[in-house]
Amino acid sequence: MDPEAVSKAFVEHYYSTFDANRGSLGSLYQETSMLTFEGQQIQGSQNIVAKLNSLPFQQCKHTITTVDCQPSGPAGGMIVFVSGSLQLAGEQHALKFSQMFHLMPAQNTFYVQNDIFRLNYA
Repeated sequence: MDPEAVSKAFVEHYYSTFDANRGSLGSLYQETSMLTFEGQQIQGSQNIVAKLNSLPFQQCKHTITTVDCQPSGPAGGMIVFVSGSLQLAGEQHALKFSQMFHLMPAQNTFYVQNDIFRLNYA
């Protein structure tokens, strides 16, 4: 397993799915998964998808600037740190963001155990 290749493939899949239909991201999370979104903690795949679906916009486009990854622990997990910009439909300026994923292996794939998202205000 090449951590760089796995992390890049995960990031491409996650953000293309988010931009097209964020409600279908639930399969990437489990009931023990936790999302911290702008300081608000949400646990469980259904609750995480409900939070993502409740965001006050319908369409967006993520542009990824950097992807960094590290192996995490003996179980084969991986930390993935992403920075980029988020363009909302109808808005002139993109928003900068950072997001961290803790991926854990499960049956020849990975799921998101932890997900932390923050907008970056300058």
